[in-house]
Amino acid sequence: MSGVTALLLHPECRPPARLLGALAEEGVTVDVRTPGQALAEPTALAAEVLLAPAAMPPREVREVSRVLAESGPRPIVVVYAERDFDAIEQHVRLGHDYLVPPFLPPLVRARLRSCYERAELGQNMEELEAQAELISYERELQIGREIQEGFLPEDLPAPDGWDLDVRFRPARKVAGDFYDAFELVNRRRIALVVADVCDKGVGAALFMALIRSLLRHTAEHSGLQSLMTAALAPGDGADLIPVVGATPLMNAVVGTNGYLTRNHSGQGYFATMFFSVLDPVTGNLVYINGGHNPPLLVPREGGEPRPLEPTGPAVGVIPDCTFALGHAQVRPGDTLFVYTDGVPEARDEQGRFFGDDRVLDLLSEPAGSGRALLERMETALRAHSGSAEQHDDITMMAVHRTAA
Repeated sequence: MSGVTALLLHPECRPPARLLGALAEEGVTVDVRTPGQALAEPTALAAEVLLAPAAMPPREVREVSRVLAESGPRPIVVVYAERDFDAIEQHVRLGHDYLVPPFLPPLVRARLRSCYERAELGQNMEELEAQAELISYERELQIGREIQEGFLPEDLPAPDGWDLDVRFRPARKVAGDFYDAFELVNRRRIALVVADVCDKGVGAALFMALIRSLLRHTAEHSGLQSLMTAALAPGDGADLIPVVGATPLMNAVVGTNGYLTRNHSGQGYFATMFFSVLDPVTGNLVYINGGHNPPLLVPREGGEPRPLEPTGPAVGVIPDCTFALGHAQVRPGDTLFVYTDGVPEARDEQGRFFGDDRVLDLLSEPAGSGRALLERMETALRAHSGSAEQHDDITMMAVHRTAA
């Protein structure tokens, strides 16, 4: 037992002399204190074994053990008694070991070694249980990720004259970001969605699956009727013209907002989203931006991109709120860049953000394809982040209309 340190408690700092002698003969370094001294000077304590009189209340023994554990491993607790052996029973029930006379060195050594072996076995069992629990947790997360990936489209629509591409990089095993792209109105329109559920982790991932399912199901099962809406016409001002695909768009966002605010307001989850419907023949785009980062329409000739500003609040926050429709025209050679806040908020090793200005600078030059634009952004993001931990999900979608 040479090299072992023990804290020996005694109300009057007068522990059994034979016990002290046996410990010294076995090479155990002993620090003798009253229980009050031990609790009053916790920073000075460092012991692998806590020896306490059996007459000491178990609650006080546990408190000293807890204080010792704050500065090192939790000590092995052994109680001792010269008389009144009945007091040992309450400690044994708590898992404490014990020493009783005669305090002969071989007996003390054998008892302490037995304590160490049991403590080591218990620690090994705890570590094995913790490892098994961690493996199970990681497996559950992996299953969750696989299920979540099933909610993302396997293939993106590829209408003639258009190039769509996406980058999706979760910060954890599961993500709160999501994207979607699917056909509407007898395959005459393309729905494009990029959204960000507040928070990260499992809770956000569950709501991601719910919101994505609500949006797509409602949009796909809405009628084919057009919605009369104010849109930019070739002449001066704005006229009321029919917009095919606006009805599924409006129904999906309003319906999802209503469902979340009626049934899940207590959980506090909501999503910012950009949901648009594209006419691939004309390049007309009708959209709802629910509190999301404004997507950027990159002109074919380069220069400052046009932001598509919010047309309503985040989805799932305000019951019965109104969402307006926005309109844009994607000309041949233009590119629409849609992204989540994980892009400008990406951090480097010093915690500095990538920033909105950097995003705008990278988009000031036109790209020949959606893939080329996303590769440009991804390269810049990785160079900025370096070895820094990714703090938020990153999702980017590029919708490029090829030049006529």
